[in-house]
Amino acid sequence: MEKIYEGVEQRFTRCYQKYGERSVMVLLGFYKGQYHKFLLSTLFFVVKHAPALFSSLLIANVINGVVAGGEAGRRAIFLNTGIWLFLLCLHLPANWLHNRYKSRVIRSTEAGLRAALVVKLQELSIPYHTGTQSGRLQSKIMRDVEAVETLSSQLFVNMMNIIMNLVITLTITAAKNRLILLFFVLVAPVAAAAVVAFRSKIHRENRAFRQEMEETSAKVMEMVEMVPVTRAHALEDKEVRRLTRQLEETAERGYRLDMIQAHFGAVSWCIFQVFQVLCLGVSGFMALFGMIQVGDVTFYQSSFTTVVNQFTALINLLPVLTKGLESVTSIGEILSSDQVECYEGKEEMKDLKGEYDFRHVKFAYGSGEEPVLDGIDLHVKQGETIALVGESGAGKTTLLNLLIGFITPSDGRLTIDGKDVNELDLRSYRRFISVVPQTPMLFGGTVRDNIVYGMENATDEEVWEAVKAANLVSVISKLPHGLDTVIEEHGANLSGGQRQRISIARAMIRRPKVIILDEATSALDTISEKEIQDALERLTKGKTTFIVAHRLSTVRGADRIVVMDKGKIREEGSYQELMDLKGQFYEMERLQMALR
Repeated sequence: MEKIYEGVEQRFTRCYQKYGERSVMVLLGFYKGQYHKFLLSTLFFVVKHAPALFSSLLIANVINGVVAGGEAGRRAIFLNTGIWLFLLCLHLPANWLHNRYKSRVIRSTEAGLRAALVVKLQELSIPYHTGTQSGRLQSKIMRDVEAVETLSSQLFVNMMNIIMNLVITLTITAAKNRLILLFFVLVAPVAAAAVVAFRSKIHRENRAFRQEMEETSAKVMEMVEMVPVTRAHALEDKEVRRLTRQLEETAERGYRLDMIQAHFGAVSWCIFQVFQVLCLGVSGFMALFGMIQVGDVTFYQSSFTTVVNQFTALINLLPVLTKGLESVTSIGEILSSDQVECYEGKEEMKDLKGEYDFRHVKFAYGSGEEPVLDGIDLHVKQGETIALVGESGAGKTTLLNLLIGFITPSDGRLTIDGKDVNELDLRSYRRFISVVPQTPMLFGGTVRDNIVYGMENATDEEVWEAVKAANLVSVISKLPHGLDTVIEEHGANLSGGQRQRISIARAMIRRPKVIILDEATSALDTISEKEIQDALERLTKGKTTFIVAHRLSTVRGADRIVVMDKGKIREEGSYQELMDLKGQFYEMERLQMALR
């Protein structure tokens, strides 16, 4: 994996390792090394908002000048309006510079965070992926990162606005009249009490809503993937009812969150308005008794409105901050996961012969669970073709996962070319193998892109060699743009046989030393199966090959057939040897022959 991407993933992961569940510190850690840009952004933010920040003071000075009259009054009017116009002239350039620095930092961090998640997902073990719904992962990469981006914008824009307004307003008020300042300060504990009263409820409901949304996202993805099955069995209504129930649960959870937030905002607003009225009354009586100037009544009323509005904005910001911090925690569930494939310090494979030795190998998916493989003993020579057969649940796929290196033995020993699998860098090992799955995995792109996946430096000659070997020439010739024809999602514009042959061509161009075929022809018609069998024979010639098959007729040419049942090897031998044995394989073949 490219070092630049490893650095991105490690940078964000370290934030979680250092700060744990302290979401605010984790968020600040995301922006480490870019604080100077935020300081510049803040400076220009203050300049940008200066007309609004100082407007109440300038207006009060103009009113006091009008009341005073004379030359002093005229000077006050000209001076304060001039200052206001000057500050307005600074607004546009300051606004551009503020957004330039702020947006650059936040957007680059957002992209980096998504890149870190993508890298981490590539490093996480296959058991992690099989145990986690893809919809949940997608929700974290898209929805949660977007929530973190929104949180950052709110913190570095709205929060900055709140802080600047409060600092400047309270400073000017303190300079003019400390008695009024004490009245303003009473707002803070009231706001704090409101926050404390509602914070835990909002946090709890935000977490529940986020989890409900992840569940909904997973079920929607599942529904989309199952559309062909649903349509084929006329189960549309059932699927709609299933999704509708989930959507109703999500809506109910969202409603509860909305009501708590609305109640929180309404209570806070009412309390602050009471203070607003009291401020007007107090400042009015002070002006009446000559304690302050008339213009100052306007200033204090405007200032108190500013203070109240900022505390209201802060309170209204709380749900957004809570949601964003919950998303920081959610992203950490991926970035801080320790279920990774780690091969640091392990031996890198420079070449592969293809000799395997299983000695008393056991495997269970969890401690205390029944082993899926139980005491596997199997030696495979270089260049041998081994067929794995048995009923569903016999352990064939688990054995293949061991061969690919997706999992390692829970007990016993597996060696590759005489080297223990636990001591090898399995990423380097996988460069020498090719896997042809039952369901071909094609991605959006051209036919050529799908064939050379991972081998982008392959020449046209090598591509056409793979195309010919995979019996793809006739298919390519019929496509509108040949190898440059764009494949629709999941290969929807190709037949099953065509998709499988592209998958085989992809395997061939890698020039593998070991081939793993997982039910590669099970879902094909007779003609397609014959063409693909011919292609597979060319692919596997002279290479160590493992074949999983339900159609026993397709494994007659295997050097050895391994019959598995309940995680154990029951029989082993050539096709004829097993037929002569008249054991489990014989019964399976006899049953299939009767059904042909």
